[in-house]
Amino acid sequence: MPRELTLRDALNEAMSEEMRLDDRVFLMGEEVAEYNGAYKVSKGMLEEFGPRRVIDTPIAELGFAGIGVGAAMNGLKPIIEFMTWNFAVLAFDQIVNNAAKTLTQSAGEFKCPIVFRGPSGAAGQLAQQHSQTFESWMANVPGLKVISCVDPADAKGLLKAAIRDEDPVCVMESELLYGLKGMVPDGDYVVPIGKAAIRKEGTDVTLVSFNKMVEVCKQAAVELEKEGISAEVIDLRTIRPLDYQTLITSLKKTNRMVVVDESWPFAGVSSEIAYAMQRHAFDYLDAPVLRVNSADTSLGYAPTFVEEYLPNPAKVIKAVKEVMYIKR
Repeated sequence: MPRELTLRDALNEAMSEEMRLDDRVFLMGEEVAEYNGAYKVSKGMLEEFGPRRVIDTPIAELGFAGIGVGAAMNGLKPIIEFMTWNFAVLAFDQIVNNAAKTLTQSAGEFKCPIVFRGPSGAAGQLAQQHSQTFESWMANVPGLKVISCVDPADAKGLLKAAIRDEDPVCVMESELLYGLKGMVPDGDYVVPIGKAAIRKEGTDVTLVSFNKMVEVCKQAAVELEKEGISAEVIDLRTIRPLDYQTLITSLKKTNRMVVVDESWPFAGVSSEIAYAMQRHAFDYLDAPVLRVNSADTSLGYAPTFVEEYLPNPAKVIKAVKEVMYIKR
């Protein structure tokens, strides 16, 4: 029977189940053990698995990411938790230059089955150095898979798939939505990497997003419905590999698309989707693909800056009306 779980509990369940199934899997990061995780995602895991498999680290992302990469190359399956992907910038050398390239640099002799996970994106008034969105950064690197979702069932199923994967996988979560609840199936529930989900069927316009911006799209779709506009909402779930076919199929039905992406507008996930749609589905477009992104600047601390900076339902609705040529 499906049970209602929070996002943090779904992630905890995924890691715990995989650690019970495979003694090569271990968790390492700042405060994951004694403190039960900065966001309590690893609550109770130290007690069950002990300090050899749930390991607290110093504040040294480059160091413990490197230990994880070396462990993965030698047959283990590390889960490296970053307190936030903002701190993972310090570990990019290990993620980008080592984990992502191990398979090709070794001519296929070595694999690197490692998961890097933690929250990405803005989380309230945390200012410039703690509010960045990293999906497009990681997805730009060949050799890395990138997951970004907030639905608890997807979070469990995709994290389990990531842990079992033989390639390095970056899992992006949301600090603001660790308490979000959803129904999660019992048993060995695994979601395949690389497949988008249709959260709401629609006929007039396709809204595409990922992570917590999916919730923004769902809110916008409810308001649009009141005005007689039927919006289809697609949750990418996986950024790389990207499920282009689901997007194209939806666009063939609605003929209009708005992509909502929390990252900056230049060279982001929304840019790739807009290009791909005009390249592969141009004949089905009744209007240019529009993007709703965060402002092209660093995020300030003041709450008025946060509100102005981020995508919201009103901005999405405005873009939808533009692609439908509805005058305001």
